[in-house]
Amino acid sequence: MENLLLDNFFTDAINKCQQGWRKVVATASIYGVPIPCLSTALAFYDGYRSKRLPANLIQAQRDYFGAHTYELLESPDTWIHTNWTGHGGNVTASTYQH
Repeated sequence: MENLLLDNFFTDAINKCQQGWRKVVATASIYGVPIPCLSTALAFYDGYRSKRLPANLIQAQRDYFGAHTYELLESPDTWIHTNWTGHGGNVTASTYQH
């Protein structure tokens, strides 16, 4: 099994307890109580169960600071670099190969 979240037992348990889990994380945040394991686990869970996430800001930052290039959803397999500042010389970057 690739991940325990795919097992019916754990899926059912998390679905049953999800509302309480979210309340604990939200309440801790309101009161400034750090709970890094619970909040990170919740963020991982939300990311894992989502087919598409808004990572466009992260991709833009990576391209701006390191010329990593990015791929548009409308143009798969076409890698783009943007000259974000309009200054500087030519920039080259390798593409991510999966």
